[in-house]
Amino acid sequence: MNRLRQLAVWALCSTFCVPAVAAPPVAAPVLPAEPASQKLELETSDGLALWAWYYPVAAGVVPRATVILVHDLEGSHKTVEPLAKALQKVGFAVVTPDLRGHGASTSRSSPTGKTEVLDSNSLKRTELEAISAAGGGSVRDQAAMRGDIETVRNWIKRKSETNELNLQRLCLIGSGSGAILAANWTAADWNWLPIASGPQGRQVKALVLISPTWASKGLSFVPALATEGLKQSIPVMVLAGNTDRDNRDAMRVYDRLKSLRPQAWFEQRVGQEPAKAPKLEKAAEATVFFMQLDTALSADKLAADRSANTAGRIQTFLSLVLDPSD
Repeated sequence: MNRLRQLAVWALCSTFCVPAVAAPPVAAPVLPAEPASQKLELETSDGLALWAWYYPVAAGVVPRATVILVHDLEGSHKTVEPLAKALQKVGFAVVTPDLRGHGASTSRSSPTGKTEVLDSNSLKRTELEAISAAGGGSVRDQAAMRGDIETVRNWIKRKSETNELNLQRLCLIGSGSGAILAANWTAADWNWLPIASGPQGRQVKALVLISPTWASKGLSFVPALATEGLKQSIPVMVLAGNTDRDNRDAMRVYDRLKSLRPQAWFEQRVGQEPAKAPKLEKAAEATVFFMQLDTALSADKLAADRSANTAGRIQTFLSLVLDPSD
């Protein structure tokens, strides 16, 4: 087991309150100061001017992974920026878009040159579905439908070609209803079949769901949970407060994942000892994790709350499940 994974296993035990675990003898390395965020202007296939914020690691530092952080509906990159900066500080490169109709991403140009203004309060289901759209054709780089998240992915791909980022160590974090969008796009990513030049999908290596909403504005977790990636392959962590009104939805998502992977779950509920699948020898071998926090916060507020240490918990999870060979 390499050093980072040893630290991750120790941190997992500490995070999930397992008693009698000694501290690691060597602290994690201190990284150089993180650079300022960069504002990106991108464009989706349907003409949306998509604004995103990139939080890069310091020059000369290899990112531990690349994260796309998807805010809740009615939020923006600002509502999850504390989490983006916290992950950046510990070595993750993060890109956070303002989803269509939110923040700065409100202008769309039609083929005729007409400008349309989008508002988050009046987005129809088709617009919301477009956020996670990625399809049309057999060649991904020529896809007819490139929604908000896919457009960010394509930008990351270009950065990967210059070795600034690594598309093969891609992680998605979704908050609230943004968790549905992150899960749906992850499912779409896993649906891209290889072509003659090589693989073009299955680039998402981990998924984090913060206070996931089961269904919202016509969107639902049901389609994503029916796909191979979420049914059995992609490591997933669900984070939720124990008193927030969305906790029932988070439990529903987790319980569904748990039923799909009956021998690969690990959980910590407030006031209870950590639990794991009966035949799971080590918690570190799980692929579905659930952490219930003693808080009334949910979604973007939980993501941004320093006292909840959301970034630290995500860091531990990603360090544990990402393959160092990618």
